[in-house]
Amino acid sequence: MSPSTHAIVSLLVVLQLAAPAATLVLVGLPALLDRPLGEQTTTRLVGGAFTLAFLAGLVTLAVLASRGFAPEQVHLGTWFSVGHHDATIDLVADGLSVPYVCFSTGLCALVNAFAGKYLHREPGFTRFFVLLTLFGTGMNLMVLAGSIDVLFAGWEFLGISSTMLIGFFHERTNALKAALRAFTTYRICDVGLLAAGVMIHRAVGSGDFERLFGGVWPNAVCLVSPGNATLVSLLLVFAAMGKSAQVPFSNWLPRAMEGPTPSSAIFYGALSIHAGAYVLLRCEALLDAAPVARVALVFIGGFTAIHAALVGRVQTDLKSMLAYASMTQAGIIFVEIGLGFRVVALVHIVSHAILRSLQILRSPSALHDRHELEAALGGHPGAASWSVVKLFPEKTQAWLYRVALDRGFEEMAVARFVVGPVRRLLERLEEAETAWIDWLGTPAADRERDRAGRRQQGRPR
Repeated sequence: MSPSTHAIVSLLVVLQLAAPAATLVLVGLPALLDRPLGEQTTTRLVGGAFTLAFLAGLVTLAVLASRGFAPEQVHLGTWFSVGHHDATIDLVADGLSVPYVCFSTGLCALVNAFAGKYLHREPGFTRFFVLLTLFGTGMNLMVLAGSIDVLFAGWEFLGISSTMLIGFFHERTNALKAALRAFTTYRICDVGLLAAGVMIHRAVGSGDFERLFGGVWPNAVCLVSPGNATLVSLLLVFAAMGKSAQVPFSNWLPRAMEGPTPSSAIFYGALSIHAGAYVLLRCEALLDAAPVARVALVFIGGFTAIHAALVGRVQTDLKSMLAYASMTQAGIIFVEIGLGFRVVALVHIVSHAILRSLQILRSPSALHDRHELEAALGGHPGAASWSVVKLFPEKTQAWLYRVALDRGFEEMAVARFVVGPVRRLLERLEEAETAWIDWLGTPAADRERDRAGRRQQGRPR
């Protein structure tokens, strides 16, 4: 690529990240000064930023397509450097990141237009669009990241913004509990991504992806030993399970629908739930060298897809049904990645995200449409479509129905066998710490007097 073309591509890549980031400041700063912008001004600014990023992504995609999708690195500086070890701030434009940016910014622009009317005169109107631009900035930062350090920063932006949008209606107790559950799940699984970053730095002396694998996605080649590749891949799988709501970290997703409909569409139906799949696609070369991680992906994704498909059929509200439908598709995408179908998984992510966003955005009017259909038909439309469950005997169907109503006993099992033991362990540790502190704070003379008193009490009279 000529220097002039490289400069143009670099500018376009930076623009895809800078547009939502600048809008975050333009909308958020007046709100902090208690001078929020008007609703129309806010929606126009946010919509214009996402549209600009979308157009920049399309132009970048056209340039990359003309040269066979050869990756283009954009170096923005070095965070720190100690000897041979450094942490750089790099972005990458290739056949994975640029298409992902195009569809994510396009969906954000669509949700912005919908939310401008849906949240009209809502007390938290400006707060929603601040969080939306924070999410868009984090999403583009994660997708365009050329190192694990930059990716982790974008990953955390996603977690913060999605948690705050789940609890958007903070006057509702259920919304706050749902936000806390999602935040706890994110924190636990983020340990996997953080540990993976530490292992990558230890293995290659930097977090740069170009030191981990070389070549053109999706046919990159792993540049580290199979042992390191396996360990890092398993850590990334653990991190992806939390963001993509895979069993046993899936119970936060149905509760996330406590947030506004626009945030449900963009986060839990389209983009946030696929963040884990994107990280796995980005590190597909590591998975090629780690068959254990690929088997784990197939098993986890397959089990989650079956679980969510079964539980989703007994939900009584539309948004919960769509949440479990999203979970089902995310599980299938994990299976595709584990089997090595990377391009298929990318197409699946894009198509599912677009479809699910439109379904969730239409969910408030679905009941009205149902009533109109019943009126036109003169009665109930009829029974549900055929299901594979009907192939089983009636007793088995009844048992499956019970399992589905209890959400596969997932929450009960996690509470009894994971949360309970960990909580009791922490309580014992707290008691031991308190006793140790009390013992350290007691003077030696008092301790000797206490021991003498206990010996005196133990003597027979």
